[in-house]
Amino acid sequence: MAPDPLFSDPLGAPTDPTLVEGPDGTWWLFATQRRVDDDGPGVTWVHGTDIAVATSDDGGLTWTHRGIVDGLDPGEGRNTLWAPEVVFAEGRFHMFVSYITGVPDRWPGHERHILHHVSDDLVTWEYCGVVPLSSDYVIDACVAPTETGYRMWFKDEAAGSTTWCADSDDLETWGPARPVIEGRPHEGPNVFTLGGWHWLIVDEWRGQAVYRSDDLSRWTPDGHILVEPRGHHADVVTTDDEAWIFYFTHDVSPFEATGAGEDPATRRAVVRVATARVVDGHLVCDPDEPVVLDLRRATRTR
Repeated sequence: MAPDPLFSDPLGAPTDPTLVEGPDGTWWLFATQRRVDDDGPGVTWVHGTDIAVATSDDGGLTWTHRGIVDGLDPGEGRNTLWAPEVVFAEGRFHMFVSYITGVPDRWPGHERHILHHVSDDLVTWEYCGVVPLSSDYVIDACVAPTETGYRMWFKDEAAGSTTWCADSDDLETWGPARPVIEGRPHEGPNVFTLGGWHWLIVDEWRGQAVYRSDDLSRWTPDGHILVEPRGHHADVVTTDDEAWIFYFTHDVSPFEATGAGEDPATRRAVVRVATARVVDGHLVCDPDEPVVLDLRRATRTR
């Protein structure tokens, strides 16, 4: 059985987790490492962040914190790294990470870009450049293979904080971006295949909104999961008949509590895991169900 919570880090706030199998079968968890004890003004505590990494050699039941990932910041001084997406494709590991110059003390007014790095071992990373997308205010990449190449889904804050996508043959050059899920603002898209359907989940800050598709292009709303406890920006690893959803939660949401984010206690976060299944064509997930976790059974591997 997986422990609850599954993982935290020494700074107390791993967010936006993503998981990938390493070259030797060890599993790696990458996450934004928020700075819960930062005493700067406004929301400096969610900026100036590094990417933390932990590994597990027992199928995901226990995790060893390995520190932060070096070599991701192409700029000078202290900058902001968010929401890593790590996939194995074209013979190498690829990381797509959100990037903001500096350590802003407020949310709006600062360009956000998605950077591309490559690695052979998940330790040493080579910077490839900025991914050209729909605006200069994009974050939260998710990448998955298609029948003809690869597709990236991402949040475009310049388009009402909605989900867009772009296609690539090789993860190096990208076609024009287009909207996927519009309407209510959201973030953190994640796409996976389970039970004969493609699924897209997005963080609406009231749980994960679920969408279903048979072609990765046309998406139909299919309710919400992880409403309580409120599951934020998630990653999904599938098996033959079920999926494990890795997400982060706060004991007290810093964006709902009085004096939002001013108390470090409200900033703390943990990574949790829940099991999802397809029942009668719908994605169902009970976060209170004990999770039998063994990533060695995963079908979404490198």
